[in-house]
Amino acid sequence: MGHWIELAAADGKRIGAWRADPPGKPRGGLVVVQEIFGVNSHIRAVCDGYAAEGYLAIAPALFDRIRPGIDLGYTNEDIASGRDFKARSRIEPALADVAAARDVASEAGKVGIVGYCWGGYVTWMSAARLSGFACAIPYYGGGMLEAVGEEPRCPVLAHFGEKDAHIPVAGVSAFAKAHPQVTVEIYDANHGFNCDHRGSHDPESAALARKRTLAFLHRHVG
Repeated sequence: MGHWIELAAADGKRIGAWRADPPGKPRGGLVVVQEIFGVNSHIRAVCDGYAAEGYLAIAPALFDRIRPGIDLGYTNEDIASGRDFKARSRIEPALADVAAARDVASEAGKVGIVGYCWGGYVTWMSAARLSGFACAIPYYGGGMLEAVGEEPRCPVLAHFGEKDAHIPVAGVSAFAKAHPQVTVEIYDANHGFNCDHRGSHDPESAALARKRTLAFLHRHVG
């Protein structure tokens, strides 16, 4: 089970983060980047799950720069609030917070990064603009198609849902063509298919994506 810690970013800002330690010697470190709902119970459970697989998992609370302790669910009201927080967030501070999480996770060795929804976009931008990541794994990253011009510095495995109205599959295909070095996987699923707290959860797609994610982490992190 994980616990809350405090991170200090390079610009002096201090934010919270969920830290989950593996039961034995870690395989490596992993930064887990939140959806638009904060480091909520789902993201904390995701961290705990990766820790059970042997990774020191750190999820920085990126919205702490706006208001500490944001923890949303998945109602329509929560979605509206999450979109507002995302709109008020800038990528540069988010990357500074990701870098702070990376530095803590590096205690365990090589570090990967995985992110979901908005966190998938932040993961893609981290792969392109930050050093020190052995690999990056964005899940249905909203904004990635608009950031197609970014060039990743590390291996990337990207998961998308074919039925995702927010990220059209035609755009995903164009993204894949623009980045042949990126492994792009498309599932018969909707946006948010990995999240078992959402109506769009697709257990079969989530299980396959997790299997591929863990194999990717084993290959590049340990």
